[in-house]
Amino acid sequence: MTDQFNSPINRHIYNYFLIFFSVIPISIVAGPSVSLINILIIDISFVILIIIKKDFYFLSNKNFRYLVILYLYLILNTFISLDYSMSLSRNLGFVRMIILFLAINYFFNIKYFFKKVFLFWSFFLCVLVFDIFYEFYIGQNIFGFKGDYGNRIVSFFKDEPIAGSFVSAFFLLIGGFYLNEYKKHKFWIIFFIIIVLISILFTGERSSFLKSLAGFIIFLLFFKEYTSKSKILFALAIIISLLSIITHSDFLKHRFIKQFKVIIISVEDNHYIRLQKSGLEVFYENKLFGVGNKNYRVDTCKNPSLEKQKFYVKYCSTHPHQVYLEFLSEHGLIGFILLMFIFYKIIFSKIKATLNSKNYIGLGALCYLVFTFTPIIPSGAFFNDFSLTLFFINLSIFCASNSNLNHSSRPV
Repeated sequence: MTDQFNSPINRHIYNYFLIFFSVIPISIVAGPSVSLINILIIDISFVILIIIKKDFYFLSNKNFRYLVILYLYLILNTFISLDYSMSLSRNLGFVRMIILFLAINYFFNIKYFFKKVFLFWSFFLCVLVFDIFYEFYIGQNIFGFKGDYGNRIVSFFKDEPIAGSFVSAFFLLIGGFYLNEYKKHKFWIIFFIIIVLISILFTGERSSFLKSLAGFIIFLLFFKEYTSKSKILFALAIIISLLSIITHSDFLKHRFIKQFKVIIISVEDNHYIRLQKSGLEVFYENKLFGVGNKNYRVDTCKNPSLEKQKFYVKYCSTHPHQVYLEFLSEHGLIGFILLMFIFYKIIFSKIKATLNSKNYIGLGALCYLVFTFTPIIPSGAFFNDFSLTLFFINLSIFCASNSNLNHSSRPV
């Protein structure tokens, strides 16, 4: 890393950006509008900064070019959507994520900048994890918030059971940072990661927990400071401990055992199975280009004629709750292939190199990114503000932490 901010004026710029990067997690919890405003401030300020400094090195970076191609495709997707007004803001607004990607890569090179950011993020994560434990045992969070989703944890999100999804996006990223910086304390860092993993279990979010557990096991298996035998025994001990926690909690037993049995027994009537069948039906009717980003709801929520209702497969919802079916139904085969090609080039083609490295920040981000694309398991809408922001934070830091991927990794 390099230190670009030695003068008093530059230190003010440093501190200015440090504030807005540090509060990213808080802004996400505060709501989509607050998160959007915070990211726009970072983006606009960054654009002004690079124009003043005439620092356009990122233009030669392949990952930036892939993201620009993705953006151009999304603009095209707007015009072929069933209802372009539904897609317009989501597709045009994607540019904010590209600029955020550039800004994170740029500032990651500045000495101690992201170290301070990670310290602040880890403090907030600890507060949120404490609040999840508090709500799990008390029945409401420290501010009195409690959800109406069968005792699922809402924490600071007030009325949405998405605390587990949020924590899952940060815990391996932050754990990887501490393992990079303070390797001699690896036992306590791994212990901290396990505590955070338990908090995700306590939220009752099955998909987030299963993906986080799988991500943690991969992270642990490729952590090079323990022997293979130790890592396998450690992973087995963790899985057994988590199963024990589940069986000793009526709420968790209901979420992870009883409801899972119901899903297996009554497949045809399961909510998520119906959504996935509906997603396939939308795709079958719009194979090449799909119905357009954010238009799944437009197609599935229209009322069929009375004579067709008996055979109506489509299930009214905002999205099909599975990332591949979302891509297929809203983007068709052409969009699906393009999206997966771009993500392959930026993420999946770098798996081997990342797993073989000792870059644990990159490894933590990789685990989150890869398990975002887990087949079958339900997921949130990929392009909505919440999911997309968490994904791009991990994607940006995944590239920024690797000198071969970071567009700004050169002397300045």
